[in-house]
Amino acid sequence: MITLTHGDWRLTVSPDLGASILSLTWQGRDVLRRAPDNASDPLSTGNFPLVPYANRIAQGRFAWDGADTTLPATSGFEPHALHGIGWHRPWTVERQTDHAIRLTLPCEPSPEWPWAWSATHDIALDEQGVTLGLTITNQGDRAMPAGLGLHPYFATEPGTILTPPAPRVWLNGADEIPTRLAEASAIHDWSRGAPVAAAPFVDNAYADWTGTARLTHAGHVVEITASPNARWAQVYAPQGADFICIEPVTHRPDAHNAPPGENSGLVRLDPSQTLEMTALISAFATP
Repeated sequence: MITLTHGDWRLTVSPDLGASILSLTWQGRDVLRRAPDNASDPLSTGNFPLVPYANRIAQGRFAWDGADTTLPATSGFEPHALHGIGWHRPWTVERQTDHAIRLTLPCEPSPEWPWAWSATHDIALDEQGVTLGLTITNQGDRAMPAGLGLHPYFATEPGTILTPPAPRVWLNGADEIPTRLAEASAIHDWSRGAPVAAAPFVDNAYADWTGTARLTHAGHVVEITASPNARWAQVYAPQGADFICIEPVTHRPDAHNAPPGENSGLVRLDPSQTLEMTALISAFATP
């Protein structure tokens, strides 16, 4: 575990546990869900990077450049492949200061992803908060599909209000794979601010969001602001939980199987090309 500090901010990260953030506090308050002691599963932490894709690929199967690709199902989410490879691998510390760190991950072709690639994950604290940067570079000799995302679990209180302006949402089938776009109200419309505790179960990708979401707590506000290419926000809101996930991603779930012509966000990454995204998590006090 590595600890970073700057002013009112304190963060701990575990490079070995998929580059997961174990805690993030501002003025002693938990901004992200705090991981349990000796956490061994990124799904119990505060955040982890999604690379080389985000969310589900249906049945772990898709066609690319005329060839069929089959990925192994992710344990616990069968029959789909979920969230890529980065969260299952140990990352290497490339450089570190008292308030910033760069982690790297090289990956050779494997059954989990038949292309060679490398990733960097930058975590940096300053007066505003924490900036998270994520990149993927195609290290092979043929084009590959690519996408990125972050999976923050924001701490909530009984009265927390969420406001992520997004007009549309992907409706899921019984298999949790998106089927069609609808008005946000078809699932839950957060755009004017809605109490997290009163929300129904949500695990859907919101489309065309502004790139900013706000969590209003008693006495303070937490915001996440993503780079313009993260045009989808996957919201995961299990009922009765003390967190909510607002995941900025560069493509919608199962983009690998999107119909021709859809702007799904999936990127064609040619050899040596790099895709990147960033997100800032900030906080400020309210009267």
